[in-house]
Amino acid sequence: MKEKIVIGLSGGVDSSVAAFLLKEQGYEVIAVYMINWKDTTGTLSGACPYEEDVLIAELVARKLDIAFHVVDLSDTYRHQVVDYMFEEYARGRTPNPDVLCNREIKFDAFLQAAQKFGASKIATGHYCRSDSISKDGGRVYYRLLAGRDKSKDQSYFLCQLSQEQLSQAVFPIGELNKGRVRELAGELGLASAQKRDSQGICFVGKVDLPVFLQQKLSSKKGPILEIPSDFKAYRRSYPDDLEAKIKKQARPYQYRASDAVVLGEHQGAHFYTVGQRKGLHVGGTEKPLYVLATDVENNCVYVGRGEDHPGLYRKALKIQHQEVHWIRPDMALKPGESAGYSVRIRYRQALQPAILYCFDDALYIAFEEKQRSIMAGQFAVWYRGDELVGSGVISS
Repeated sequence: MKEKIVIGLSGGVDSSVAAFLLKEQGYEVIAVYMINWKDTTGTLSGACPYEEDVLIAELVARKLDIAFHVVDLSDTYRHQVVDYMFEEYARGRTPNPDVLCNREIKFDAFLQAAQKFGASKIATGHYCRSDSISKDGGRVYYRLLAGRDKSKDQSYFLCQLSQEQLSQAVFPIGELNKGRVRELAGELGLASAQKRDSQGICFVGKVDLPVFLQQKLSSKKGPILEIPSDFKAYRRSYPDDLEAKIKKQARPYQYRASDAVVLGEHQGAHFYTVGQRKGLHVGGTEKPLYVLATDVENNCVYVGRGEDHPGLYRKALKIQHQEVHWIRPDMALKPGESAGYSVRIRYRQALQPAILYCFDDALYIAFEEKQRSIMAGQFAVWYRGDELVGSGVISS
């Protein structure tokens, strides 16, 4: 009897080819489409309405001669992902809903749904890989590895998976590059072969973020305040003690309205994020304006001129211990320990050499070079070679 496996068939080319490869490998493949979002409020024209995706997914399943089902996880998605997103923006933080979607939906709620079909594993169309090693007297550890196609690697989005979740996950296209995936889809005559890659929020699509957030966060006018590049806080001096120095480097710059010049007006500080350039609607400056910080309590948005503005850069960041997740628990740092890793603080960012320090109060990441637009709420992830070892939500 063939081993059953459930593939999350989204209607996109990646999951379609993944389904084909699984069938070629001898699995009994069951395709399941997840309905996770139905509301179109704030979505932009052509942003992947789920009805169209369901149709394409069903056509692919027919072409491959595999069973096809639809499950509605929209209530779970709203509570576990979208509500969290609203809460984070209300706090002045910038969340990554795609990471939460994978942890809470695709590899949790969807896994539970898959088990009802008698499947022992689930598969997705992510560009990443996994394997396992034995150590510590034969104990098995599952590893999350970057996809072979470095330009499409999606391991970042899976940075919160647990050992149990990885043990039941299969990533069929992790060894392929995107070009070959599209070629295969074309050769097979799959309905998704020419479908463009989805963009925007996982399962929601591209959105007008302020409009989307206004479902729960109201507009409130406030000042856009410019901080000069020679602001006194940028001339920080640092103590000789290593721990004290790193903690100070990780501390965000603090601004007050009295430090700045009013340039314009915004519709709500919670609609903006550090490093943002578009959407400020302030013209006439010699260099483009970038958001340096937001103060949701006083409803202020602080900006600076030019991408080289010192307020955009810091050399360290902080992650609270309760927000640290080690995919490889055997490699977790203990208080007082440190280790070098390759780190990224957003998807597609080039890996940055850094040292992780586990101090009593929190985990700190100190980079070799200053990093631009460190955003509270985003995930920092760290790699050893191709392996994603751990991650954490940036607190500051």
